[in-house]
Amino acid sequence: MRYRDAGVDIDAASQAKKRIKQLARSTFNKHVLREVGAFGGFFSLEGLPRDAVLVSSVDGVGTKLKIAFAMNRHNTVGADLVNHCVNDIAVHGAQPLYFLDYLASGKMHPQVVTEIVGGLARACRKVGCALVGGETAEMPGFYPSDEYDLAGCIVGWVRRKRIIDGSGIRPGDVILGLPSAGLHTNGYSLARKVLLEQEGLSLTRRLPELGRTLGDELLAPHRCYWPAVQPLLARGWLKGLVHITGGGITDNTPRILPVGTQAEVRLGSWPVLPVFDLIAKLGRVPGDDMLRTFNMGLGLLLIVSARDRQKVVDALKKRREKFWEVGRIVRGQPSVKYVTAGASA
Repeated sequence: MRYRDAGVDIDAASQAKKRIKQLARSTFNKHVLREVGAFGGFFSLEGLPRDAVLVSSVDGVGTKLKIAFAMNRHNTVGADLVNHCVNDIAVHGAQPLYFLDYLASGKMHPQVVTEIVGGLARACRKVGCALVGGETAEMPGFYPSDEYDLAGCIVGWVRRKRIIDGSGIRPGDVILGLPSAGLHTNGYSLARKVLLEQEGLSLTRRLPELGRTLGDELLAPHRCYWPAVQPLLARGWLKGLVHITGGGITDNTPRILPVGTQAEVRLGSWPVLPVFDLIAKLGRVPGDDMLRTFNMGLGLLLIVSARDRQKVVDALKKRREKFWEVGRIVRGQPSVKYVTAGASA
């Protein structure tokens, strides 16, 4: 009996790790001190200000991976993971430094691993984030041979005096919304239940309301908002940022609201993506559930003072970044109050 007889192919794993090293190396900068393959990743903080604070976050791709398995398309989920993590620390004003991933599979397929890590590396390079290491685990009997799980951890930095925590938010502030590219990485359990299990729709079927195949829609990568918000953070124009992930606008927005403030969001002030209308219609999903499950077409909320509103608007227009004014901050307890566009309670 050999390890391979138990389902673990060390040779395949070694081949995959060689490719991982090459891809990771393409993200390195002067701060990376060791090659991938050591027991830990080494990253120098030399050059950072004395008041630099490290900000970290960890996340996974979730059941969106089921779509990647069914489509046999693995080159986008890595970017999903990196971009999600980048956004999670960006809302605190933190710039990405380095990233580590965890990839566990039932059977190591070097080509699939290359596609996944290739997506990680591309997304890291775009934001200047080094992929300094990670872990690949082959676990036969725990995962099916053609499935895997993917998670990752990011570390970034921000000056202590520049941390964005929402403490400066006050009634009268304006809420701007930046568009999402689709479901991003949240709500896939409900989406799959309605579209694939209940309706039996094919992932290769082109749906007129979507303008593309269902599979393409559901695999649309999670947007990275760092390029859009970094210049605004540098000018000190943002009082709060909300990454709209699991929990939707309803549950994510209160996380940054100080006592005595409430977010008033105007329904109808932004275009809801067709995929959400499709899920709601076919699944008869209540509106409240939709707003607590999906991003509904808004991937990031920016909270700015009325005084700085025009500066932010002009900067976003200069970058040709789409946005909508979707609400305001009012007096109340930390929560979201939905009103109809054109109305205010």
